Amino acid sequence: MYLSEMEYAALGLFGLFLVSFLAATLLPLASEGVLLYFLIIGFDPWMCWLVATLGNTLGGTTNYFLGKIGHPDNLKKRLGSAERFERFANYTHRYGFWLGLLSWLPFIGDPLVLILGYFRTPFWPLLLTMTLSKGIRYAVILFLWNQ
Repeated sequence: MYLSEMEYAALGLFGLFLVSFLAATLLPLASEGVLLYFLIIGFDPWMCWLVATLGNTLGGTTNYFLGKIGHPDNLKKRLGSAERFERFANYTHRYGFWLGLLSWLPFIGDPLVLILGYFRTPFWPLLLTMTLSKGIRYAVILFLWNQ
C-alpha cells in the first residue's frame, strides 16, 4: 500500500525523508512529486532539499549494501548470460564509483547501485558521487520551482 502526497505531508519532513528513502530502493515511488507537493504547501525549500537528498542517498546506500552482501555468482545467474555479466563487470571495473553519478536516473539508477555493491565498488567515493547526483537532481527541481 502506498501513501498519498497528503499522507506523507501529514508526517512532516519525516514523510519526505521516508518517500525519498523508499524511492531510492527498488520500490516504484516518485519522490520528486512528493517534493513538489511539499513545496506547494509551503515547506522550506532548502530543508526539503536537504531531507530529500539525505533520504534518497541513504536509500541508495541500502541498495549498495544489499548488493555487497550478495555474491557476484548470484548476479551472473540473474543476468541470464555470462556475456551480460562480463559487460557489467567491465563497466564497473572501468568506471567504478563514477557510475554513482547515474544513481539519480529513473529505472536504472537503483539497480545500478545494487550492482556496484555486488562488484565491491569502493564505498566512500561512491557515496560522494551518489550524494552529488541526487542532490543536484533535487536542486534542479527547486530551481525550476522558483522560476
